[in-house]
Amino acid sequence: MALPKPVAGIVILGVSETLRDQDMTQDWPRRALRYFLIAVVGFVVVSVLLVLMLRVVPVFGSMVMVERKVQSWFSAESLNIRHDWVPWERLSDQAKLAVIAAEDQKFPQHHGFDFGQMRKALMAWRSGNNLRGASTISQQTAKNLFLWTGRNWLRKVLEAWFTVLIELLWPKERILEVYLNIAEWDNGVFGLEAAARHYFGVSAAELNANQASRLAAILPNPREWSASRPSSYVLQRSQWIQRQMRQLGGTQYLERL
Repeated sequence: MALPKPVAGIVILGVSETLRDQDMTQDWPRRALRYFLIAVVGFVVVSVLLVLMLRVVPVFGSMVMVERKVQSWFSAESLNIRHDWVPWERLSDQAKLAVIAAEDQKFPQHHGFDFGQMRKALMAWRSGNNLRGASTISQQTAKNLFLWTGRNWLRKVLEAWFTVLIELLWPKERILEVYLNIAEWDNGVFGLEAAARHYFGVSAAELNANQASRLAAILPNPREWSASRPSSYVLQRSQWIQRQMRQLGGTQYLERL
């Protein structure tokens, strides 16, 4: 028996909607994958353009600065960010060398990652020691400039990506220049110029070898250690850094950059 036309229309509409819903349900993985790929391509394009722009544009802030400021808001504490961009020519050569001697003596040779130090850190950890850092200056620059503090796999993956980018798109001098201008040296004190004035009352260009080595010595823990009132450990580390600076051949080592 034939259905009345209104009823038949409702049945056909219901069947078509059911089929459409089934098609959409079956198609969602492909749509999700498409949107994911679009997001990845967009991120890659934006990050490459950002890194290219920062190759020539002075860097007046970093994500770590933003993070510290937000933390101060949540803790209801006042934090004044002190930071002044200083170009390469006005940064003390002693400070450049001290940071390389302290943080990454293979900086001129590697391409962003020191796999030898990574292996040593992993072996020490497997032997029961604390997991120590093996980050290069390039990795620290990428992390401080673009990412947040803390340790998780997402941040490490993004850190690796930005490290590759700055190594490909920036010369070594630019990487070190940016690092010295955004490194954290005390609560709210970022960059070599602010650190030099904060601890010693001089400009970044006027730092001598002793002052530079003390600043480099506190980089692993800048919010707890002081360059102007150094502990015995900081003094010992500073003296070790000065010996390393001499063994590297003094400021002539910077010509390798």
